[in-house]
Amino acid sequence: MEVNGYKIEPGAHLSGANLSRANLERANLSGARLSKAHLREAHLAGANLSKAHLARANLLRAWLSNADLSEANLSKVNLTEAILSRANLFRAHLRGANLSEAYLSEANLSRVRLRGVRLRGANLSEADLTKANFSGAYLYGAYLYGANLSAANLAGADLSGAFADQTTRWPEGFDPVAAGVIFE
Repeated sequence: MEVNGYKIEPGAHLSGANLSRANLERANLSGARLSKAHLREAHLAGANLSKAHLARANLLRAWLSNADLSEANLSKVNLTEAILSRANLFRAHLRGANLSEAYLSEANLSRVRLRGVRLRGANLSEADLTKANFSGAYLYGAYLYGANLSAANLAGADLSGAFADQTTRWPEGFDPVAAGVIFE
């Protein structure tokens, strides 16, 4: 497949490529190098990006629903307002990423490293966050309705102003009220 003059295939080297608004639905980009690529508003629904290197990529408002981002390097990536519903981010590396206002409903974020990630206003409803590392993450205004945070590391995470309900599952011994979580 060729998009904007770039050959798109598994393992492709597309660092710095401008693929803004490209339609890459269900594309196989497993293991591709897309660091510093411009993927603003790109359509990547159902794409295979497992083990892809996307560090510092701009995925502002990108459509990644049902995409496979398992074990991908997403450090310092901009996923502001991105749609990641039902995406697989198992063991993805998101250190320093911006997921503010991102839609992650029903996404698999188990064992994800979210150290220093901005999740302000992100929708994590019914997301699987088991054993995720939230050390230093910022979750003000995040929606955690029905999310599974069992065995997650919430040490140093800022949960003040996050929203949850009675179906949200917390790590054993964690007091969400003391952490500033608002229950609705």
